[in-house]
Amino acid sequence: MTVRVRFAPSPTGYLHVGAARTALYNYLFARANDGVFILRSDDTDTARSTEEYQEDILEHMEWLGLEWDEGIVIGGEHGSYRQSDRYDRYREVARDLIESDSAYYSFATPDQLEQFRKDARDAGTSPAYDGSLEPGYGEVAGRVAAGESAVIRFRVPRPGETRFTDIVREDMVFDHKQVDDFVILRSDGSPTYHLASTVDDVDYGITHVIRGEDLLSSTPKHILLAQAMGAEPATYAHLSLLMGPDGKKLSKRHGDTAMSAYREMGVLPEAINNYLALLGWSLGDEEDVASIDEMISRFDLTTVSKNPAVFDPQKLEWLNGVYIRGMSDDEFVASTLLLVEEDLGRTLSADEREQFMEMVPLIKERTKLLPEVSDQVRFLFTNIDKYDEKSWSKVMDTPEALVALDAALAALTPLDEWTIESIESALRQMLVDTGLNARKGFQPVRVAISGSTVSPPLFESLAILGKLETLTRISNARALL
Repeated sequence: MTVRVRFAPSPTGYLHVGAARTALYNYLFARANDGVFILRSDDTDTARSTEEYQEDILEHMEWLGLEWDEGIVIGGEHGSYRQSDRYDRYREVARDLIESDSAYYSFATPDQLEQFRKDARDAGTSPAYDGSLEPGYGEVAGRVAAGESAVIRFRVPRPGETRFTDIVREDMVFDHKQVDDFVILRSDGSPTYHLASTVDDVDYGITHVIRGEDLLSSTPKHILLAQAMGAEPATYAHLSLLMGPDGKKLSKRHGDTAMSAYREMGVLPEAINNYLALLGWSLGDEEDVASIDEMISRFDLTTVSKNPAVFDPQKLEWLNGVYIRGMSDDEFVASTLLLVEEDLGRTLSADEREQFMEMVPLIKERTKLLPEVSDQVRFLFTNIDKYDEKSWSKVMDTPEALVALDAALAALTPLDEWTIESIESALRQMLVDTGLNARKGFQPVRVAISGSTVSPPLFESLAILGKLETLTRISNARALL
């Protein structure tokens, strides 16, 4: 049997981290088992589905490197892989289910259903609708023939139960007393999620459905539908939901959850794939870092945890820093130079690019998110016409600042060789001569040349900035004290 899995997002929003983890687990499982990974568009919610959201999903699936074998855009033997193009097929299945008595036309009104559930709660019985409000067969046939509007419901077998083994959650049992006779086709002829998803899974030969646990209660409905269609149900694996650091379900209140936001923040696709894989699955031996190929070779759905996983943006940033440090200098420049030039609003000159290249080994070690690079190197390419207010008040509004800047000018001006070694030697001797510690002696110099207390290593920054510019900036800051 060839493993066939699908990722089936609805284009009703941007691709978010929870959906991206589901896509990743499907991808890893397919690749680990030499299977087929399908990307489907569950776009039957016409009121909320947009092409903008669809494009965002496609763009970020490609950005993450989760290449699909069949599906939207690239096609395959099942047409467009968009549910909006398959309404005729869903209606055909609904009619077949009526003919086999696995479904029926339902005329129960919302008020009747609400009263049914209230009466059931009052009586201490299940509020799951069982079809008992429907008229007799003859009346149903007449009303349908007359063109009266009706939904189509699936007839859940009662008494009975649905049992299945979930790869993540193990043995599951659902008593049919707790399962509604659920709607599969609305009165306007549009399919519900239950029908469209199950028909597609059957038609596309999906062997394993890997999805979030929020759909666990839908699984008995999908199994019953597949069986009524004469198909073997898929094997299911329900992933735990992602939680925020506060232990509550991950949502926008915890910050950005869209892939596009993390991409704009400067997170690398390799880092977020690695991090998402660890949210419910372990590499073992307390490992945290692995390439996509390594994860494929070791991925096992049976070892995925059923416990909720916490999405921690700070750990993602740490892991992103690990991947940034693992870049070659050329890769780092390719990923950041344009960001620096966009920040400056101009293209760097050849000399400035050389300065940037000199700075790369220093800033790469200190970078967790790619846009941080602009903040670290901006001082090299712009005049310091204003200083960070907090940095100035913390460092320069002190008696030691004047002493430090005067002593730094005296120590650096005579230097014939402008090297990292000579600069460090001169400034460390300055500390000895003034009795200042490193923080009080060096921080004023750092603010003077960069405008902030945050910058790459001081001696290296001065060496790259050059002697004339360094002395000019220290003098300008000195004049303001």
